[in-house]
Amino acid sequence: MHHTIFDTPIVNTIMRWISVRLLHLLGWRVEGVTPSESKYVLIAAPHTSNWDFPYTLMVCFALDLRVYWMGKSSLFPPVLGRVMRWLGGIPVDRAKSANLVQGTIDAFNHAQRLVVIVPPEGTRDKVSHWKTGFYYIALGAKVPILLGFLDFKKKVGGVAHFYYPSGDIELDMLEIKQFYRGYSGKNPQQFDDEKIQVKELPK
Repeated sequence: MHHTIFDTPIVNTIMRWISVRLLHLLGWRVEGVTPSESKYVLIAAPHTSNWDFPYTLMVCFALDLRVYWMGKSSLFPPVLGRVMRWLGGIPVDRAKSANLVQGTIDAFNHAQRLVVIVPPEGTRDKVSHWKTGFYYIALGAKVPILLGFLDFKKKVGGVAHFYYPSGDIELDMLEIKQFYRGYSGKNPQQFDDEKIQVKELPK
């Protein structure tokens, strides 16, 4: 995987210091501890606003997480794209989601350490389905899923616990979604945890 801000020693230390203090000034607290596992998929929800990105980065710095994150390809234009990649970004072609899943599995299999953030909604707009790419990546790579969250109402963000996919996607997704009930995104009307279903990858 490419070099990022998270593995740039001096810059990473400075950004962690800034993130911890800025979150404190904004009234936020960070929950969770830095995982000892070297490889896992990190999901982050609810995803309802562009503000999720800077807050997620600050929480990652505060917890000293060395992450990569997936974003739509339009976020990676020629010049800005280099900056976004340095921030850990991986451009995603949404029309090729199945290939993306296998490519990410291959990356996990060839890496000694790898953490990839995948938002289950796939977009900050209101959705009726959660995408299952993150689940099949974790299942195929035989790595756990770390449940991450941002709650703008309570001003708390962080990571909770690992979830190990069993292969029974209906049961596993039900349990994962159950965890996120009660969390409030920046635009809570965009996240209706009672109605969100599961959308399978195209075959």
